[in-house]
Amino acid sequence: MPFVSVRITPDGVTREQKAQVIVEITETLERVLHKRPDLTHIVIEEVDSDNWGYAGLTTTEYRRQLTEKQS
Repeated sequence: MPFVSVRITPDGVTREQKAQVIVEITETLERVLHKRPDLTHIVIEEVDSDNWGYAGLTTTEYRRQLTEKQS
């Protein structure tokens, strides 16, 4: 029984995109590892960018600084 956990920030991610990710991960596990789709579990966890750190900053702050540099 495969269990896959995917963590993302929810910024701009649609319900349709998440559904596509679930389909494609399931298909990959079936194709590569011969795992049954009916026993495959995919969980997408959306983590607020204030609760995700990168390079010593929250992702919110990191993205803000990146945007300022590009302006």
